[in-house]
Amino acid sequence: MKGMNKVKRSSTAFGAADILLPAAQDMSKWAVVACDQFTSQPEYWEDAANIAGDCSALKLILPEAYLESPDAEKRIEDIRRTMNDYLDKGIFKEYKDSLIYVERTDSTGKLRQGLVGVIDLEQYDFRKGSTSPVRATEATVAERIPPRLKVRRGAPLELPHIMILIDDPEKTVIEKISEKKSSLEKVYDFTLMKNGGSIRGYLVQGEDIDACDKALAELGSKESFEKRYGIKDVPVLLYAMGDGNHSLATAKEYYEELKRENPDKDMSSHPARYAIAEVVNLHSDALEFEAIHRIITDIDTADLLEKMTSALGLTEIISDNMQSFEWVTGGDTKRYGISKPTSNLTVGSVQSFLDGYLKENGGKIDYIHGADVVKRLAAAPRSAGILLPDMGKEELFPTVIKDGALPRKTFSMGHAEDKRYYVEARRIK
Repeated sequence: MKGMNKVKRSSTAFGAADILLPAAQDMSKWAVVACDQFTSQPEYWEDAANIAGDCSALKLILPEAYLESPDAEKRIEDIRRTMNDYLDKGIFKEYKDSLIYVERTDSTGKLRQGLVGVIDLEQYDFRKGSTSPVRATEATVAERIPPRLKVRRGAPLELPHIMILIDDPEKTVIEKISEKKSSLEKVYDFTLMKNGGSIRGYLVQGEDIDACDKALAELGSKESFEKRYGIKDVPVLLYAMGDGNHSLATAKEYYEELKRENPDKDMSSHPARYAIAEVVNLHSDALEFEAIHRIITDIDTADLLEKMTSALGLTEIISDNMQSFEWVTGGDTKRYGISKPTSNLTVGSVQSFLDGYLKENGGKIDYIHGADVVKRLAAAPRSAGILLPDMGKEELFPTVIKDGALPRKTFSMGHAEDKRYYVEARRIK
């Protein structure tokens, strides 16, 4: 197959690959933030397009702010055409059998370290009840996959905004690579557009990859896993989704689709078996979990609050350990406790109610990272915001191991500007 690039087998689901980086480009214009950010703020993407110019990763992705726009299909066609154009013009340099060690200084000045490589989709299952080594941490919304699948079908390249977490309290994997960065080739170092901070990337090859693979294998061993969580006879969870769950689910669906369409072919070495992603240690000081808030529009706000009060037993008298949230509408904010919770987490109780209410009554929901944005949007007529509490990141792995995936959009890792920016690329056909 044209463009075929085999991935070296690893001891775990994560490993090295042939990674593409743009050569001789202004990287500050090339890199743009994850497509699922600023979905209610198209002006962000308009400004990003003005900054990016003619050669940018922005031309290779479809911001979700435009998913329902009349020209969405044309945008997808343009993405595929631009990908092929960039390949034909040779704007990429390929780094064979490599990882990229990443240092991202976010908008607050904190440093986040990661490793960019590929995840084996044969070892990933996003379905509810999954016990695969790579697991979704939040419920996967099936309706969000088809639009992304349209982009991936026929595309020669993939670009990642996927971030996957490892629970490595002793810092045996990524941090060991960071200790050797002075001996590694720096492949990029630049400032990210629109308050994204800055980013540096270092090439990891050869013996350093072998050492990383060995450390991951030890971290994911049954003995290490059982000791870490004080459990027995439970399938090992080594890689938990942090960001980009629906992008990884789309990659999985595309790969499974290829297998169905080619029943007589051996697809085990096909590049689409893998998806490029960044692995980050849950114990990074720069990694903070923040709530993802809700904004509901085109609804009767009084009716919504009345029915939610009845269903969840909302009360303004809030006792210790009671689930609670802030209700925002017009210029007013009020805190409510939930006396009749339907989930172990506030977000679960709220989301379960909203799913039923919106299905029956209509209206739209969006997921917002900043409380200030929610308050601004909730000032509009027929709109309401729900500000949810943060979740402790130490709860993530034990909860997913015990209870499975959390309710969708339970948490976010940092502000919207601090999400992954598209930098690296990889051939998938």
